[in-house]
Amino acid sequence: MFKLLMLSVLIFMFSGCMNTTSPSTPPKSNEKVFEEEDTYILFALRAEQLKEHSAASSMFETLYEKSNKKEYLYRSLQNDLIVKKNKTVISRVDNNLDGKNDDFILMRIKIVALIQSQQLELAKDNALVLVDLSNEVDDYLLVSDIYIKQQKFNIAMKYLESAYTQDYNEKILDKMSIVLYVNLQRQKDAIAQLETHSMVHGCSKIICTRLVGFYSNENNIDGLLSTYLRLYQLEADEKVAKRIIQIYSYKKDDIKLMNFLESSKSDDKILLELYISLNNYKKAYPLAYKLYKKTAEINYLGQAAIFEYESSEDKNSPQMLNGVVKSLKKVVNLEEIPLYLNYLGYLMIDHSLDINLGIKYVNRALVLNPNSAYYLDSLAWGYYKLGDCQKANDIIQKTLKLKGGDEAEVLEHANTIEQCIKQKKGKN
Repeated sequence: MFKLLMLSVLIFMFSGCMNTTSPSTPPKSNEKVFEEEDTYILFALRAEQLKEHSAASSMFETLYEKSNKKEYLYRSLQNDLIVKKNKTVISRVDNNLDGKNDDFILMRIKIVALIQSQQLELAKDNALVLVDLSNEVDDYLLVSDIYIKQQKFNIAMKYLESAYTQDYNEKILDKMSIVLYVNLQRQKDAIAQLETHSMVHGCSKIICTRLVGFYSNENNIDGLLSTYLRLYQLEADEKVAKRIIQIYSYKKDDIKLMNFLESSKSDDKILLELYISLNNYKKAYPLAYKLYKKTAEINYLGQAAIFEYESSEDKNSPQMLNGVVKSLKKVVNLEEIPLYLNYLGYLMIDHSLDINLGIKYVNRALVLNPNSAYYLDSLAWGYYKLGDCQKANDIIQKTLKLKGGDEAEVLEHANTIEQCIKQKKGKN
């Protein structure tokens, strides 16, 4: 109340000291008409900021009277609209128009006041006059809004269609699609209109977003995917990318998902998981290493080392083996991860790099996971490589009874170890 009182005092104060003579011709908007004009504008804007719209309206009205600048009149009326002084707005507009229809902004303001006061027939009559004079998009929308409020949806559509065919304005098409989909229950027509516009004029953010809403409501997965892809082309938005990834994953379309992830670079972590699931180690290796460099997560370095080995055409390449072993040693020295301990140990055993050290790494893995068939298989293979076939056999027999003991490599090792024992018995 105190703020409002102060603003009223300011109105009175400035009104008393300003020249009350209006210019004979309207001045330019950037032309200062009276000395206190800038100060008064600041107080009017401050009143708006404080949501004291009646006080703001009064100040802008005074500014208009003293400067004859129409923008002040419009601002004053807009503040009256906010506090729903609809009768005041209608009266003020009529006084300013004085029977003429030469100010489209004033006419629009009056129509809004008529709509707010539920005088829909009168609002429609005024809006029809306005749209014939202006032929502007927003005025067609205004007419259609009135018909929609009157639930005359087919008539509203006629105005919208007439406006749309002028310049294929997407704001009007969006409005048309809502009326078709929601009010007239013509869902297929609404989607068809949007898709046709998209093919001819491109799928803007407005059109694509509306299509997403409709396709989501229809549970049309293919339509959603197609629209999200178009949206992503417009703007590489992270949320849109996630939706695309979710849909491809739901459809189990790994190849297209991989292509999207590769081209968009939107989620390297998911792309790495996809490469792994597809056994595409050649692509997984550099990507895992890239993620390690980016995040410093040691697990990525371990994965990169494994994928480098698995994707290598020459598994006995000294250079490759040295690099893989070096990376895995770095990993296990920082963190005791059984997977990498066993992999490192097995490589050193299988390639006879250092069998005893390899066995030590495998045993470290077994401390953490003593019943792993894979780790026990590595240990058995280590003792076989050392020539201790009996110890190797004792371990491999235990391995065969565990989950994973029927894997091809385990069975192959078991057979080789068995042959070794037979050969040694034969020599004895």
